[in-house]
Amino acid sequence: MWIAVIPACNEAASITTVLRHLQACHCLARLLVVANGCTDATEENARQAAAAQEDAGSKNTGQEKAGQIEILSFPEPLGIDIPRAVGAAYAQKKYHPLGIVFVDGDLIGNLTVPVRNLINGLKQGLDLALTDCYPDEAPHSALAASVLKARETLNKQLKLDTKIGLATPSHGPHAISASLLAQLPPQVLAVPPLALAFAALHHYKIGVAATIAHDLLGSKIRSNDHAAKIAATIIADCKLALAYATGTTWPEVLAACTHSEGLMGYQKQRRFDLLNAFLDNF
Repeated sequence: MWIAVIPACNEAASITTVLRHLQACHCLARLLVVANGCTDATEENARQAAAAQEDAGSKNTGQEKAGQIEILSFPEPLGIDIPRAVGAAYAQKKYHPLGIVFVDGDLIGNLTVPVRNLINGLKQGLDLALTDCYPDEAPHSALAASVLKARETLNKQLKLDTKIGLATPSHGPHAISASLLAQLPPQVLAVPPLALAFAALHHYKIGVAATIAHDLLGSKIRSNDHAAKIAATIIADCKLALAYATGTTWPEVLAACTHSEGLMGYQKQRRFDLLNAFLDNF
């Protein structure tokens, strides 16, 4: 069984399209929407998509339909990347999948082929399958260039630069094998560059399995302030992963994720408390 985890916070305009593209993969048994802090129709639209799927399959033999939609609902925002950790922990414990693909709920680009390629990457032996989102040329903005520099520094430290270039689980769809998922602490999964460092340091197989240009991901156009905060978050995450890769202990890194002074991105909005409560009670 292969499962997709789709974090979604106020993605009413895109969630139906994302689900439709994932259903078209015909290789995902479950599409797990982690709806959190939604004040729009995200959950309603996801449930309508699930109901339409049930109606379409009602004339079949009664077997479970591929790409069945399931919704995990949280009234409070979980913060950036925490939903993927929640979804992965839930899917692992309930379904024991062969692997999980992560696709953000605002990516309306047609990711059907890249997702298939990510799963094929796992089938061929990768434990962390990544997407190259800059296959043709470097980005033009200085902000994007600063993010890529941080990614490059981390990947070189991990001795992955010749294998994956500038790819990272912070950007684009990616997939994790069951064997890596079983060893990866959920809190690490909530900080994508840390998950990359963890996989590298524990000698898991990492590679690029899919390619799609950043502009074709179809991510929502947001404000310049949001772009700056996302950049600051990824850069800080890469620095934390770099510290972890060079000997800083995981408790120290976790503390730095939320309590460091001078954080300019979205790190402090990561609700590790809600993640830990979910893990304790699930």
